[in-house]
Amino acid sequence: MRYVAVISYFGARYVGWQRQLNGSSVQETLEKALSKSLGAEVSATASGRTDAGVHALAQVVHFDADTSIPTEKIPFAVNSYLPDDVSMLSCEIAPDGFNARFSAKRKTYCYKLYVSRQRRPLLEPTHEHVVLPLDMRAMRAAAAVIEGEHDFKCFEAAGSVIKNTVRTVYGVDIRIIPLSRASSVFADGAVCEETSDGIANDCVVEISVTGNGFLYNMVRIIAGTLVYCGLGKLCADDVRAAIERGDRTLAGKTLPAKGLHLVSVVY
Repeated sequence: MRYVAVISYFGARYVGWQRQLNGSSVQETLEKALSKSLGAEVSATASGRTDAGVHALAQVVHFDADTSIPTEKIPFAVNSYLPDDVSMLSCEIAPDGFNARFSAKRKTYCYKLYVSRQRRPLLEPTHEHVVLPLDMRAMRAAAAVIEGEHDFKCFEAAGSVIKNTVRTVYGVDIRIIPLSRASSVFADGAVCEETSDGIANDCVVEISVTGNGFLYNMVRIIAGTLVYCGLGKLCADDVRAAIERGDRTLAGKTLPAKGLHLVSVVY
């Protein structure tokens, strides 16, 4: 019987989804829990690899197993063998021909950062810290340039062996969330997340990118490029030129893995 499950994990202490020789992976951790709970060796296939330090709100996996455990009870059984930073959220019988990787139509990743003059310790594990205010209008103008079908070689990190770098980005959405408290003890409690001129400060910024596939570090480079636009280091025309020329040096830096979250997979 083939099952499809949704897995959530905090990726800080893992070398990524895929098994590696240099450390513990999410795949290895999940497969050990599946094998113990179901009483036989089980292999798990994910919708795609996430890199070291990347998190997942909803990674989709499939696995084959012969078990008498009711399908709805499988998450409870598996989670009893999983560490606190990995959890099976749901499980169901997969439709005929389903493959978590090859049946996927689109994925959404979200890069999370926060804008604040000082570090926010509770955000640090899962958000990148930006000290200076960001120009949201400049970021959104650049995001519009990225949308569509393009050769995204300029957003690919070195070391990739993929020959076809054409991908379709269905949407790049930027969301602003105010931080919970103002910095001043005597402030009235109002927190400014975006002023009338589009400058954002004291806020969380979530950059969501939906596409049919992604190159190595692509979303982290897109996020870094948009941040550079927000800081005035690049503009929308610079991003357009980077895409047209396929020149990685014209785009922004690769932001740290800790801010990247796999949000959803659509089949």
